[in-house]
Amino acid sequence: MNNKNHLPKHVVIIPDGNRRWAKEKGLPTIEGHRYAAQTTLPNLISELAKLNIKYFTFWALSTENLIGRSKEELDYLFDLTRFFLKNKLKEFKEKGIKLKIIGDLTNLPKDLQKEILKITADTKENKKMTLVLGLNYGGRDEIIRAIKKIRNSKFEIRNLTKENFGNYLDTTGIPDPDLIIRTGGEKRLSGFMLWQSEYSELYFSDLYFPDFTAKELEKSINNYLQRQRRFGK
Repeated sequence: MNNKNHLPKHVVIIPDGNRRWAKEKGLPTIEGHRYAAQTTLPNLISELAKLNIKYFTFWALSTENLIGRSKEELDYLFDLTRFFLKNKLKEFKEKGIKLKIIGDLTNLPKDLQKEILKITADTKENKKMTLVLGLNYGGRDEIIRAIKKIRNSKFEIRNLTKENFGNYLDTTGIPDPDLIIRTGGEKRLSGFMLWQSEYSELYFSDLYFPDFTAKELEKSINNYLQRQRRFGK
């Protein structure tokens, strides 16, 4: 990989294509999610850690998913999330990975909320990399919740700036994404990190997420390294 000194500090992946991947293989829909959670995602986390990428955000469940998916599929997604968190805690500690969750957790199962609180507390001192999982996350929803936080605080709205508004977002303390990758052939962000993605570089892959390997990740980062970022200047 060229220009390692200019690697992105924060990489985001919007995974798309799990269900289509399973369907084309004649498998149940849930098999696409299972493979993604148990194989694809862990491999990408390991690769990003090797590259010394400091922040990796993964959109696991959107607010629309929570509304539009069947109870059966959601229950399976919740089970996969539980499995992932419980089985990765030891590895996160060994590799120095801190877990942070963005999104509205209040609508998730109570036991999953407790598991999230436990693993975020257990990994909060880790410094190697921060893994950010978007669970019941939507960009518009995040902004609305931020406004409600401001309203319920002692902050005077006349003092609001684009710099301090970020303190009320789910991503407070996390740098804006440098590179946002979406798999599955769709060329849109679907509202992910609406505020934070202002000057993010975008990369769209036609591959379904289960087929998005470490080699494809390297390809997307090399593409990023060939770009000249101007930030509107």
